[in-house]
Amino acid sequence: MIAPRAWLPTPVLSLLLLLVWLLLVRSFAFGQIVLGSALAILIPLLTHRFWDARPRIGKPFKLLRFVLRVLGDIVIANFEVAYLIANPWRKVKPHFIEYPLMLEERFTITLLASTVSLTPGTVSANLRMDGKSLLIHALDVDDEDALITHIRERYERPLKEIYEC
Repeated sequence: MIAPRAWLPTPVLSLLLLLVWLLLVRSFAFGQIVLGSALAILIPLLTHRFWDARPRIGKPFKLLRFVLRVLGDIVIANFEVAYLIANPWRKVKPHFIEYPLMLEERFTITLLASTVSLTPGTVSANLRMDGKSLLIHALDVDDEDALITHIRERYERPLKEIYEC
């Protein structure tokens, strides 16, 4: 007998693919369920060897706290950016910052870059080829070192703890 893990390497992804397929075709007909199930099994089966190893979450409660922190920061940053836009007399100081990374794993670097980009007013623009720094564009920067410290303390250190890097 074939082990379930061998033919279904990522069951959650397969279920998600099936649901997305059914929502895309807007039909729960038997034929669509069969076709969606076949795709949901075949796509992960054919592509899983190209994926990086998934990091182990060492501290799930810290991950929850991190997600809530990021959501709160997104809401606050939206108000700050709206204030900057609504007040044309306020002189904004856009700036590119080269952010030195403590993280080394590609997955956690991607999470950090995505977190920075999700927060309004900042965008991660580039990762150096050596993976040692991230180029970040910020809409309004008074102190470059303060922004680096803010990102390090609010986002990078918690990611390092969560994924035990």
